[in-house]
Amino acid sequence: MQLWRVKYKLIRDIFKDSIEMEKSMAYTPADMIQYVPNAVMSKSILEKPRGNISLMAFDKGEGLAEKVTPFDTYAHIIEGGAFIVIGGEPNLLTSGQSIVIPAHSPFFVTSDERFKMMLTVIKCGYKI
Repeated sequence: MQLWRVKYKLIRDIFKDSIEMEKSMAYTPADMIQYVPNAVMSKSILEKPRGNISLMAFDKGEGLAEKVTPFDTYAHIIEGGAFIVIGGEPNLLTSGQSIVIPAHSPFFVTSDERFKMMLTVIKCGYKI
């Protein structure tokens, strides 16, 4: 195999987590992303102008710093458990539970254990 093809394959494999998932295939969300020590991993499932779906894997003690988004966000815990604090109000979610984070509300995510979460952001508030 030509050297440039080997390098391309290695680079593609390193960055494949930032590419949308293949359509018309069944997936198990918890198996689609792996934990990395002392890190937060993110994998895009779908990115569209009016919204996106991402998977995230958080190692023990990791989380998301407080932020405010102008869009409603649906958070679903797919493995483990986490605190999602919205407007200062803590919400403990465990595997299988979900919450809607309202647009313009400050929120952060924290946990003392490893967890995986799916985030769906809706960027349009108007019915068509």
